[in-house]
Amino acid sequence: MRKLFSCFGSILLAVLPTFAGIASTSEKNKDDARLRNCGTVLREILDVPDDIPRDLLDKADCVVVFPSVLKSTFKGGGIYGRGAMSCRQGDGFKGSWGAPTMMALDGGSFGFQIGGEATDLVLLVMNEYGARGILNGKVKLGPDASVAAGPVGRDLSAASDANLRTQIFSYSRARGRFAGVSLKGSTVRTDYGDNRRLYGRKIPSIDIALSGTVAVPSAAGELISTLDAKTPKRKA
Repeated sequence: MRKLFSCFGSILLAVLPTFAGIASTSEKNKDDARLRNCGTVLREILDVPDDIPRDLLDKADCVVVFPSVLKSTFKGGGIYGRGAMSCRQGDGFKGSWGAPTMMALDGGSFGFQIGGEATDLVLLVMNEYGARGILNGKVKLGPDASVAAGPVGRDLSAASDANLRTQIFSYSRARGRFAGVSLKGSTVRTDYGDNRRLYGRKIPSIDIALSGTVAVPSAAGELISTLDAKTPKRKA
């Protein structure tokens, strides 16, 4: 019996790294898919004339894309989303677009996503305070933060953080029966775990976004190339 347990233990030790590797690969594939979805959503939104004003986009320090944000209809609602953010590099955020940092959007009490419906969400971060706040951890949006779907499923609205110092413009593209989403009390934050998995090591998100030393992952190619094509330089 002892030999049997010993043999079983040896087999388990041999196969565990394989299972761990499979799980890690699966999660990495999810990260890549998220980045590709971010690129597709942003390209489709920016290709529609008169949606996001170009002069507003040209003044943004960072752009955050959340594909398929969910609004819960269970236990009081709330929102949940995962996406990515790219910022302009260099002094004054005037350079080219940097490597993306993975992002999370969480509502205050969203519960399970039973009966939830999805919308694509783009946030334009308009000042350095907001950009560095998100990159250094998180920004909680204040009571005026909301996005409502317009007559054709699109709208643009302004938001701020709870201290009214961060200016963020929020753009939504509705899908299905989704009629809008409130960002009040929600948190925009860096997804440290996904960043570590995506880049293979722990890198401060501010270094990913602003240092210019982190290579853009291939899965983020469309996201960054779309930004470079639509708004290559920041305008005052």
